[in-house]
Amino acid sequence: MPDQKLLARLPKVDQLLARPELVSLEEELPRGIVKQAVRRGLDDLREAILAGEAVDESRLALAAVATQAARLARELARPSLRGVVNATGVVVHTNLGRSLLAENALERLLSLNRTYTNLEYDLEEGRRGSRYVHAAQLLADLTGAEAAIVVNNNAAAVFLCLQTAAQGREVIVSRGQLVEIGGSFRIPDVMARSGAILKEVGTTNKTHLHDYEEAITSQTALLLKVHTSNFAVVGFHTEVTLPELRQLADRYHLPVMEDLGSGTLVDFSQYGLAKEPTVQEAVAAGTDLVTFSGDKLMGGPQAGIILGKRELVEAVRQNPVNRAMRIDKLTLAALEATLEIYREPEKALKLIPTLRMIATPYEELRKKAAAMLRRLRGLGLKRLQAATREGASRVGGGALPLAAPRTRLLELAVDGLSPTRLEQALRANDPPIICRLEDGRLLMDVRTMLPGDEKIIAAALSRLAA
Repeated sequence: MPDQKLLARLPKVDQLLARPELVSLEEELPRGIVKQAVRRGLDDLREAILAGEAVDESRLALAAVATQAARLARELARPSLRGVVNATGVVVHTNLGRSLLAENALERLLSLNRTYTNLEYDLEEGRRGSRYVHAAQLLADLTGAEAAIVVNNNAAAVFLCLQTAAQGREVIVSRGQLVEIGGSFRIPDVMARSGAILKEVGTTNKTHLHDYEEAITSQTALLLKVHTSNFAVVGFHTEVTLPELRQLADRYHLPVMEDLGSGTLVDFSQYGLAKEPTVQEAVAAGTDLVTFSGDKLMGGPQAGIILGKRELVEAVRQNPVNRAMRIDKLTLAALEATLEIYREPEKALKLIPTLRMIATPYEELRKKAAAMLRRLRGLGLKRLQAATREGASRVGGGALPLAAPRTRLLELAVDGLSPTRLEQALRANDPPIICRLEDGRLLMDVRTMLPGDEKIIAAALSRLAA
């Protein structure tokens, strides 16, 4: 039986709302949220008593219930989408928002959303225009493509191209390129939804030019090459190059499409990483349609970019489905500002956070880790153990799967907390701190830490190890 005396001792809502802890809280939070938190706190206590749980009378005191309600109110008011500290060392972390925008892209976002814009207004003609013109010429200038169009993500770009150029007809693709990326995005599934008919050739590890040629029929619409950006086949492996595919397509008067996935405008091999095909190389090889992501390795906002021959790109633009996949002014503003940086490639590595993090020299990371270690040891926390050691970062975002840039790691431990519990506690911090757990150790990679993160980390560890 529930303890009726405990139920009778539950404070009233009005009593709680009059408490100083909650009166002061109403200056920063809506009163409705504070009331909701009070009622939820009382409901939780009531349910515990009715369930016969052992509820200490101290939990029913006005001050205790008000303090708990204040905590609940802050939780209710906290945004679902919020900033975190990325100490994982994964630069383009899909789960943590992928690429960070450059400062000039953020400034453009603010300036163009405080005023009206010519999003779909032709200033020269004084009439309705097209949103697709804003980044198109810049993309063409940077890549050498005849035309360009931007949609909301690369999956949409691939879908639109296939539906426009190959609906009801066959698309030939190597069996080893039928990739699946994050979120169960599979090339065969996208192709089926687009209405194109998949025609696989070759084997998982070996596909030859004659495999493509033998598959060509009167029903063939195009030849598709998919860059396997999120995995690598090593060893006994052969695939057809883009120039070879272009020559074959020319003999049969067929278009060639390449999905680059995490497209890049920078050759990463000059920074000691594996060679990744650039967008410019795909266009120069004569590819009729090229698709890739605007974020990830390019370091802009999430977008799907379509480049290629003017006639095909225009056909994609006129596809009625395109309206469901078009980008808004926020994306356009950030994308255009990011692309402008690439006019001077040497500046891109300094101004675009994704490129800057990937190309950061090891010596700079070593100094950064040493400075953090000095800060943590200077806290004088006896329960905290901290050390630095060498490790490897990841590019992430389904790009450069074999790349493991040398980095410096902080290895942390707090007496009385297992590495798992410490990871959970840091993840529950405000803002959350996302770390790595490897071989029973908690690690932080300084490569992806931003200026100011060291203060957040030090404050969190101070509370946990005090």
